[in-house]
Amino acid sequence: MMRLYYHPYSDNARRAVMTALSLDVPVELAAVDLRKGDQREPWFLKLNPNHRVPVLVDDEFVLWESHAIMQYLADKTPGQNIYPTDIHARADVNRWLFWCAQHLGPAIGILNREHVLKRLMGLGEADSAEVQRGEDLVHEFAAVLDTHLACREWICPGGLTLADLAIVAPFTGLLAAAAPGKLPISGYVHVRRWLAAMETLEAWQKTIVVLPRPIGP
Repeated sequence: MMRLYYHPYSDNARRAVMTALSLDVPVELAAVDLRKGDQREPWFLKLNPNHRVPVLVDDEFVLWESHAIMQYLADKTPGQNIYPTDIHARADVNRWLFWCAQHLGPAIGILNREHVLKRLMGLGEADSAEVQRGEDLVHEFAAVLDTHLACREWICPGGLTLADLAIVAPFTGLLAAAAPGKLPISGYVHVRRWLAAMETLEAWQKTIVVLPRPIGP
């Protein structure tokens, strides 16, 4: 059985776990305690010198980077329908995977760090300049996504794909934090409609976590 090293609060890890669940792939989940620094232990650095989760181990094959893991899991699953084999349809999914990794993910990541991770780790208050930078970037890319979703139910034609699972992952930290106003997407009606649909998926429901109380007073 494949083993997936993850942390429940990692958005990157969550997209890999959601993919495994969507494909019904038997994967053993192995938690890496990021708060204790397990990701910097020698045993883990042998798996991923970038000290990041997720990492997938399939016999002797070790794979890191969440989008690559998603693609690998799909390619190993006969008859799957969330990563098309048609060259144009697959290129379309890949386009959105790369867009997420390069644009939307890092933008929302700024706000996740300032509003969620700092609170969880007891690292002080959010940096207002960083929050503004994150909000500006989120507005830029949420507008792109909202326009794209205006005439379609899912990111790519034909139903749910890896693109949806990848793109929803960065949103999860702030959504789980239940912090109104921290994620500036209230004006993007098509994005909010798509998010509501994603929240009904079994893979989403099975990976929901309750964020702990902040460290300190």
